[in-house]
Amino acid sequence: MNNHSIAIIDYGRGNLHSVYYGLKKIGADPIITNDEKTILEAPRVILPGVGAFGDCMDHLAASGLEDAIFRIVEKGTPFLGICVGLQLLFEGSEETPGVKGLGIFKGRVRLIRTPYKIPHMGWNELTITRPSPLLKDAKGKMVYFVHSFAADPCDRNIITATTDYGTELVAAVGRGNVQGFQFHPEKSSAAGLAMLKAFKEWKP
Repeated sequence: MNNHSIAIIDYGRGNLHSVYYGLKKIGADPIITNDEKTILEAPRVILPGVGAFGDCMDHLAASGLEDAIFRIVEKGTPFLGICVGLQLLFEGSEETPGVKGLGIFKGRVRLIRTPYKIPHMGWNELTITRPSPLLKDAKGKMVYFVHSFAADPCDRNIITATTDYGTELVAAVGRGNVQGFQFHPEKSSAAGLAMLKAFKEWKP
């Protein structure tokens, strides 16, 4: 693998191909894989996710790749969770009570409580709350969301961006080599591709 290789974890859930083609556009060398050795050896790793929290977590557990994710995080490999992939980094979700998340971040995922229509679907502006290596030029940028649930971290210091949808929602989180986007960078035009490019070049 070259330094621009990015492993996209295939556990049967997620916008694998849209993420793949987004990465190709910015000159990365992505590979969609469920092979533990390939994932562990990759210079960078993305965990996508689409659908219900419990369904995604069940498929991830069935794939046998949970331990690989913990090892990736522990050894400092740049790691990015996208959409439900971000949510899985937390301890659990109101969407499926009783199903444990990965617990890499303390906190839970909660139903969006807003006067606006749910799911939150469409373009919203980012507010940068803390420095992030992936959001260097993202202040005020519009990105694309599709979700009914949002992360509620115990440690508010991991929140790197929020968005307003009748209430403040967590849009991005990050600590050390682990980052997460609630929005879809691969569907967020030039702004999102710039974030993927930053991930490709990021060296924690």
